[in-house]
Amino acid sequence: MEKVKVGIIGTGTISGIYLEAPKKFSILDIVAVADIDKERAREKAAEYQVEKVYTVEEMLADPEIEMIINLTIPKAHMQVTMDALEAGKHVFVEKPLTIEVEEGRKVLELAEKKGLRVGCAPDTFLGGSLQTCRKLIDDGWIGQPVAATGFMLGAGPEGWHPNPDFYYQKGGGPMFDMGPYYITAMIHLLGPIKRVTGSVQISFPERTVTRAEDYGRKIPVETPTHVTGILDFESGAVGTLITSFDVKGGTSLPCMEIYGTLGTLSVPDPNNFGGTITIRRAGKNQFTEVPLAYGYSENSRGVGAADMAHAIRSGRPHRASGHLALQVLETMHAIHESSQAGKHMEIQHACERPASFPVGFSQDRQDLFDK
Repeated sequence: MEKVKVGIIGTGTISGIYLEAPKKFSILDIVAVADIDKERAREKAAEYQVEKVYTVEEMLADPEIEMIINLTIPKAHMQVTMDALEAGKHVFVEKPLTIEVEEGRKVLELAEKKGLRVGCAPDTFLGGSLQTCRKLIDDGWIGQPVAATGFMLGAGPEGWHPNPDFYYQKGGGPMFDMGPYYITAMIHLLGPIKRVTGSVQISFPERTVTRAEDYGRKIPVETPTHVTGILDFESGAVGTLITSFDVKGGTSLPCMEIYGTLGTLSVPDPNNFGGTITIRRAGKNQFTEVPLAYGYSENSRGVGAADMAHAIRSGRPHRASGHLALQVLETMHAIHESSQAGKHMEIQHACERPASFPVGFSQDRQDLFDK
C-alpha cells in the first residue's frame, strides 16, 4: 500500500513517540516537522532523520504532504487543524480535539465540507489490552454489560511536574487531563453515551508545590479537582467515572471494571496500550488472568494515525475518529455543566462505536488494519 506522507506540527516532548511511529507502522512516512521554536524542530529532525524543517505555512503549502499530525498545545489545536484542513490536509490531532465543544463542531463541519478526515488521540484503545477486552465482551465472556466503573485518583501533579500550574486553570483538572483515556475506552467497550450527570468540587482553594526546585510556591485553583460523572450509555449500561487530584493517601481501587450478567472484567489502565487483564465469571471464586490476543501492547502512540492513513487509502472509516473525540469532549464538559446546573445533560453529538481489530493484529500483521 502506498505510504502516506506526513508532516508533524509541534515538536515538544510528546513528538518523540510519534516520530518513532514509522518504525512500527509502515504506511507512515514523516517527511517534515514544524514548530514555533525552529531550533527545537531542527533538533528533532536531526534526531529522527526527518528531511525537512518547515514553518507551519511552508508545511501547509507543500503539496506532497497529505496528512498533518497536530501536536501543538491544546489551545492551538483548533486553529492549526482548521488551517490544515483549509490547505487540503487530513489531520490527526493530540487530545483534546479542541478546548470547547463548539470549536470541535466547526472542525468536523469543515472536514466534511472539504472531504477530509480528522482523527484524534487517545489511541490507547487500539492497543493490545483494550482490544482483548473488547473481544472478551463481544464474545460474551461476561454476558450483557450492565455497568462500568473507572477511577483515576491521585494527589495532583504539584509534587512532580516542572510546570503544574495549568492543571489548575480553566481547561485543566483531572477530568480534562485523564478523562479522555477513560471515556474513550468506555465508548470502545460499551458504545456511545446518551446522557451524563456530574458532581464536582474544588477541594482545596490553593495547592502547594512540593517539588524540590519550586518548593512552597502556591498555586491558585480555578477548576474542579474532584470530578464524579455518571454515564448513561445507549446500550443501557451505566458507568461511574471518578477523577481526582485530591486523594492524598493513595487508593486500592481498580482502574476500570466492566460488570456483566455473567461476570466481571478487570480492565488495565486505559492510559496504556498493555497491562494485565483479569476476569471472574459468575460462580467462580477468583479472578483469572487472560492473555493478550493482540500486539501493540508497548507504547504505540501513532497507531491511530496509522489506522487513519490506511483508511485514507482503503476508503473505510477510521477508528480514532473526530466524531468519537467530540463525543468524549462533550461528555467531559457536560459532567461539569451538570454539576453547575443540577440536572442531567443529554449528549448531542453522536458517534459510532469504533470497529475492533481482528485477532492477531500486530506489527507483523499490519495487513489486518483493513480487515
